[in-house]
Amino acid sequence: MLLLEKYEYSPIDRVTTIDRKRHYKLPDGSSVPSVTTILDATKSKEKREALANWRKRVGTEQAQQISTEAANVGTLMHKNLELYINSDERKVGSNQIHQQAYNMSNVIIAEGFRQVTEIYGTEIALYFSGLYAGTTDCIGLWNGKLAILDFKQTNKPKKREWVDDYFCQLTAYAQAHNEMFDTTINTGVILMCSRDLTYQEFVIEGEEFDAMAESWNNKVAQYYNV
Repeated sequence: MLLLEKYEYSPIDRVTTIDRKRHYKLPDGSSVPSVTTILDATKSKEKREALANWRKRVGTEQAQQISTEAANVGTLMHKNLELYINSDERKVGSNQIHQQAYNMSNVIIAEGFRQVTEIYGTEIALYFSGLYAGTTDCIGLWNGKLAILDFKQTNKPKKREWVDDYFCQLTAYAQAHNEMFDTTINTGVILMCSRDLTYQEFVIEGEEFDAMAESWNNKVAQYYNV
């Protein structure tokens, strides 16, 4: 796997509004919501109810603890993968959370990176001018195709029908990259590892990619109409 500088990626400033919603300040000075902000604002009633029911079932305090721990593991796993891609030193760490993240990143490296031959960047800021922005985990060649690659941690393995929001993220980043760099990305890959070190890979391309891109565009329209 080679890390190549094929596109001129540049950072953009991330800002948080008063209501704690993530936005980005674009080079032209305008501010747009993040991909995750739009997804959260347009979440279906069923998903909101399911989340509320889960919090009620496990208790508010326990739910917060589970969410916080998952976020910490995810952040550390992403950092490990970023260090690996950049050929920087990775350390296991002394506490359980650091060790868990390190082991999960190793699974994604061993299983997920086997089909990745070139990487053009990691933690890449992308935007679709006037509409949205976000940071994608990785862009590279997957099975010979230019693709958006997203790294995900999960407490337990997921079914494909549970990851629609992740697919929307992939198509959002792809459309932004296509707009910024005149590419034609229509492949997205989720490289996921659960806490029990089970690896899962979800690929979206072709007609399914186009359908999910339309779903994302509808969410963007819904966000601004609201």
